[in-house]
Amino acid sequence: MARLPLPRPLQHAGHTFSPRPPGGGQAAPLPQPDGPGRPASGLRTVRETRAFDLPAVPASVRAARTGMRELLTARGVAPEVRDNAVMVTSELVTNALTHSAGDRVVCRLHLTADRIRVEVEDQARGPARPTLSCPGPDAQNGRGLLLVDALSGAWGVTDAPDGPGRTVWAELRRSPDPATG
Repeated sequence: MARLPLPRPLQHAGHTFSPRPPGGGQAAPLPQPDGPGRPASGLRTVRETRAFDLPAVPASVRAARTGMRELLTARGVAPEVRDNAVMVTSELVTNALTHSAGDRVVCRLHLTADRIRVEVEDQARGPARPTLSCPGPDAQNGRGLLLVDALSGAWGVTDAPDGPGRTVWAELRRSPDPATG
């Protein structure tokens, strides 16, 4: 298992990946509804952003979970919130690998004083946009976005501003919910 260093771009199998979007073009900001520097969901004043490319292989889900856990631990995020963000990351990366039919995905973490935003951008080669579903009790798939919805305060899908691709994002409170402990 490759260990992922924190201050540098994440590495996978000896290759260093840059924070470029899946199309190979220049990284572009998400649409900004309320002025420069604001993600589409309205997240305010990003204090720190980390991004890394992952190849579209099953091992990338584990690499994304490990990298996210290490980044959030190093930033002092509470264990419950960290675990929820890691689960959300795992589900979003798994969905991107399963449904986008791309060669790679980009995983991003944005931190503010009170929020964590996880973004997974894919190449959007799959047939449909991600949506919540109600799988039957015997269904083997279809619960990932239900978990994302349950663990995050908000989530959504935006099209990449330049070329093919889409970003599925989720936001979580940085401090634990007082109602749950």
